Amino acid sequence: MYLWIKTLHIVAVISWMAGLLYLPRLFVYHCEAEMGSRQSETFKVMERRLLRAIMTPAMVVTWATGLWMASQAGFFQAGWLHAKLTLVLMLTVVHFHFWRLQNGFAGDLNPHPQRYYRIWNETPTVLMIFIVGVVVLKPSF
Repeated sequence: MYLWIKTLHIVAVISWMAGLLYLPRLFVYHCEAEMGSRQSETFKVMERRLLRAIMTPAMVVTWATGLWMASQAGFFQAGWLHAKLTLVLMLTVVHFHFWRLQNGFAGDLNPHPQRYYRIWNETPTVLMIFIVGVVVLKPSF
């Protein structure tokens, strides 16, 4: 059973990360679209569906399967897991920040320039690098 859950966890992480990397890129392009234009309305649909149909369910499955595996393997005492959970919590905060930004775009409210979204586009990548490093290297803290 553990390997099946691990497989599901990896698929969920990949799906969640794909969305976290793609959604801010959509925001960059959405900034260029004229408010109320067909292009802007298309971005609204794409952003909403990506967030609600793919990213959020993938995030929930990532957390559920990850916590299940940690409990089954007895990792809750390991310092590296605490570091990983802190980083994943930060990634979750980014997810909900993106949700807030998406709601702004949905209401035709975008107070930020493209550069803002370009910077946010890099945040999930940096967190992912640290998360993978902690999981693979399992440093003792």
